[in-house]
Amino acid sequence: MKKPQILKEIQNKEFPKVNYAYQKSISYSQMSTYRSCPHKWKLQYKDGHRNNDPNIYFTFGTSMHEVIQDWLTILYEESGVKADEVNLEEEFQTKFIELYQKEYKKFNNTHYSSPKQLREFFEDGVAILDFLKKKRKQYFGGRGWHLAGIETPIVMNVSKNVIYKGYIDLILYHEPTNKFYIYDIKTSTNGWRDRDKKDETKQMQLVLYKKFFNEQFGIPLENIEVEFFIVRRKVWDSPDFPIKRVQLHKPAAGRNKLNKADKILKEFMDDCFTPSGKYQEKEHPKIVSKLCGWCPFNDNKELCNKDMTL
Repeated sequence: MKKPQILKEIQNKEFPKVNYAYQKSISYSQMSTYRSCPHKWKLQYKDGHRNNDPNIYFTFGTSMHEVIQDWLTILYEESGVKADEVNLEEEFQTKFIELYQKEYKKFNNTHYSSPKQLREFFEDGVAILDFLKKKRKQYFGGRGWHLAGIETPIVMNVSKNVIYKGYIDLILYHEPTNKFYIYDIKTSTNGWRDRDKKDETKQMQLVLYKKFFNEQFGIPLENIEVEFFIVRRKVWDSPDFPIKRVQLHKPAAGRNKLNKADKILKEFMDDCFTPSGKYQEKEHPKIVSKLCGWCPFNDNKELCNKDMTL
């Protein structure tokens, strides 16, 4: 199938490099962290206290992303027949082990997961990929569809010396309607509940991607759709409430939501950066919540003493 010219332009676009000597980069993750706890954002991004300890969720999620993305590249760039021939279990096993070993070495040759847990996560991954392969035609492929991008960079100036930087997991192009479909792939233990689907911060990720994809490539907003592609590790069989391995969630991303995302971005920039792009020299408040239990600074009273909450 002949590749449309618009895809060639997107895939061949060169992106500016961030000069960290005088520029700073921000991301959706930074904004999300700031909204949950400004003090955590300060410690992690401004002060540079990064937590690089590996965890099995990262290893699983990264491996799953790579296998799905590689498989979809074969599906769209070669054929469905070639995609069906791929041994996804073998591909996942290879990536899962390679990444685990890499993180194991970085962690001073220390295991960060038990054999039982590793087996559980591996078997969950195989079940997800087996489902995707069997249901391929339900979610992917079809006449007129093209792969527009995998890990497509978003690099946009948002103010003087501050760059927004992100990567879009998957972009598909539907030639008959001239529409682009932006997907963010999420791995989740049990899937998203209603509160996740209503979480403004979660939805903001794809709203921002839509905004920046429009600005970076000149694609009209009305020709851009966004959707979360959520794969569940755990499902249970019930004739009354069947649970699928895949959840699709399309957040509201119309003009009102785009304006709201702009407002949130501006508030973040005003709180954290000066007009010249330097960090604001001020304290950022701690927000004590149930999320503290997951925070890498939770037990470090020197960096985060919750008894002295601002």
